[in-house]
Order: sequence, then C-alpha cells, then structure tokens
Amino acid sequence: MPQMTVEKLPKTSVKITFTIPQDELQPFLEEAAQRISEKSPIPGFRPGKASYEMVKKYVDEVKIYEEALEPIVRKTYVEALENQKLEAVGSPAIDVEKLTPGNELIYTAMVALMPKIETLADYKTLSVSSKETSVSDEDVERTLKDLQRMQTKEIRSESGLAAGKEHKTVLNLTIKKDNVPLEGGRAVDHSVYLNEPYYIPGFTEQLVGMKEGEEKKFQLTFPEEHFQKHLAGKTVDFEVLLKEIYQLEHPELNDLFAQSVGQKTLVDLSSLIRKNLLEHAQEEERMRLEREMLEAIANASRFEDLPDLLLNEEINRMIHELEHRIQEEGLDFNTYLKTIGKTLSQLKLDLSPQAVMRVKVSLVLREIAKQEKIEIEQKEIDQEIDLLAAPVDQKELRDQIYSPEYREYMHGRLKNRKVLEILKKTMVK
Repeated sequence: MPQMTVEKLPKTSVKITFTIPQDELQPFLEEAAQRISEKSPIPGFRPGKASYEMVKKYVDEVKIYEEALEPIVRKTYVEALENQKLEAVGSPAIDVEKLTPGNELIYTAMVALMPKIETLADYKTLSVSSKETSVSDEDVERTLKDLQRMQTKEIRSESGLAAGKEHKTVLNLTIKKDNVPLEGGRAVDHSVYLNEPYYIPGFTEQLVGMKEGEEKKFQLTFPEEHFQKHLAGKTVDFEVLLKEIYQLEHPELNDLFAQSVGQKTLVDLSSLIRKNLLEHAQEEERMRLEREMLEAIANASRFEDLPDLLLNEEINRMIHELEHRIQEEGLDFNTYLKTIGKTLSQLKLDLSPQAVMRVKVSLVLREIAKQEKIEIEQKEIDQEIDLLAAPVDQKELRDQIYSPEYREYMHGRLKNRKVLEILKKTMVK
C-alpha cells in the first residue's frame, strides 16, 4: 500500500503526500512500456508486444516512468479521497517530488476541500419581488427598424456629393492627445453611419458636409463616463480622411418586406417580434429572480473560509467564459484587455468578488438540495439527454452528449433546477 500523510492547511485545504514503493509501481510501468511500444514499435516485435526490458533498451527509462505517472496519480489520489473520506472540489495541484528509475515515487497533492456552510439562512423567511414583463410598441418598432437596417442596400454615391445624415461614410481616422496617437486610436476603412449615435458625442456632426477625398481636423471631448478613465472628460484631436460615401436604400416596411423574412404580412411579423421579445423579457426576469434569490440566501448565510484553490479555479473559469464570448464577437482577448485598460491580473482581481459569490451560491444550492432530500432519477437524466441529442447529427457531438461526464453535469443541473423551483414557491412575492 502507498504510504500517505495528510497535512491540514488553512482555508479548508489539505496537502497529501504519497510515497509509492517500487514494487507497486511495476504494473503501471509495464503498461506504460506497452503503450510506448504501440506508439513507437520496437524492432523485432509487433506493436505493443515488446517486454519492459526491451522497451527500456530503446527509450530512456525515465520516459517510461513519465508515461506511467498520470495513471498512478489518478488511481492513488482517488483511493486516498475515498479512504480518508475527503470531499475534494476542483482539481488538485500535483507536484512530483521524486521520479527516478529504481526508486520510490513521491508526489504531493494540494487539495481544496468542500467548504461547509456554518449557518444556512432560513430561506423560507427571505423574499424577492417579481417584476411584470411587457413589450411596448416602441420595442417592436425598434426591432423592425433593426431588421430593415439589416436589409438596407448601400450604393456608392456620385462624385462630389457631400455627406448627409442619411449616408454611410468610410474613413481613415487618427485620434491624438498632445500630438501623440492614442493606443488603438488609428482606424483604416472605418465605417460610420451618420444617422446613428457615435461613442464620442459630436463626431458624426463633424462628418456632415464633407466630400470624398476631403481631410479634416477637429477637437472633441470624451464623455465623462468613458471606460478609459485617462480619457474621460478629456479633449482630444481627430484627423479624418473621408474615403467613401454610400447612400442607404432602405426597404419599405410592408407585407413584401415581411415575406422576405418568412412571414405573410407585416402584422404577422410584428406579432412574432412581440412574442419573441416577450419570451426574452420573461427569460431575463426568470434569471434575475433566480440570481437574487440565491444571492440573498448566500449573503444571509455564514461559510467556512473558502479555499484559494477553489476561488482561483472559479476565476479562471470566468476568464475562460469571458474570452469565449469575446471571441464569438470576433474580437481578440488581448485587444479587449487593452481597450478596457486592464492587465489579466487586474481583471482577475476585479472578478474576485463575483467568484466568491458564485462559489457561495453553488454551496447554497448543494446544501438546500441535501436538506430538501432532492433526488434525480436516471430516467429523468435520460429524457433530458435524449431531448438534447435528438436534433444533433454529428457523431462527435452526440458522443459528448451521451458521455458520463455530461451525464454527471446534467444530474447536477436537474438537481439545481428542482432547488430553484422550491425556492420560487417560498421566496418570490
């Protein structure tokens, strides 16, 4: 049996030191040598059939140990958690202290344990207020205008025409402060619609009346609430070369337009837009209520110290989510950081309070599910997964949906859903 010592650390973390003797390593080493010989066949042997001693002659024995390390750690770490009845959260930080052929293996695992809720708030005495959801005629009209704008034709204007509020312009732009170009303050072939608000007030008004090929210099003041604090409220210099002017030919909002987007009449299209906007508003309200309920319980509860490993993992998850959203919008994450004037470390620091709340909320959900004795039957998971997989044709995606990992995720999701249903019955007023 591997020797194991458990050292308690602050903030509900532990450090487990494993010492695994050579004889217990041998089965893992044999399997590792077999895998190596499958990838890199040994002369005179079929792939995967060479003995350990033969493989050792052709590769550095350290490579066999390195190949065996991951399954050794996985098996011994999981067994340690079960034997010690440790409820770990997140991924352990593994540090290999000794890995040399012919010797014992020594490694440590820094583990964050599931923090306990010292006092769970009485959620049956807490409440949140729901808000009515509605869609105004102005909301529908705005969405119709957006659809109209998406189908607008852009026609290059005749030479000599001056730009007007009804036009789109394409220009080269340089923004300077104290005669020094701002970082990110140069733009080539920058499109500006003169009938739409620009992030710097007064900018589009300066373009009205300009002609193609014309250059212009002017000053404007950045808004006081601008996200770049060093520019907020400051006056800067603009240099513009207007390259192209386009006339905008908007389609008429009529039944023909409605038919072009799959509806019979403009009335039908307006009704569909109203329905979709209402569903979106209701979904936003549902998410707001759920967030307020859980945060109210978390704020009124008392927790053990949250382990740094757990918080860091949550922050990294949030960074990954943000990076994914930014990439979906076609932006580069490093460019985004420069735009908001933050380093990655500063952004992580900003996200820390939100990460703390997210961890506390997950603990609240877990504890309430335990107190309410919520169980999820396998057939419930089957139904959800089958429903999700039904429209998916790609084998790779279907395999992911039916994987044990996704099944475990769905189990937690369904349990949380039932907790939220209970909370809504008692907390929403």
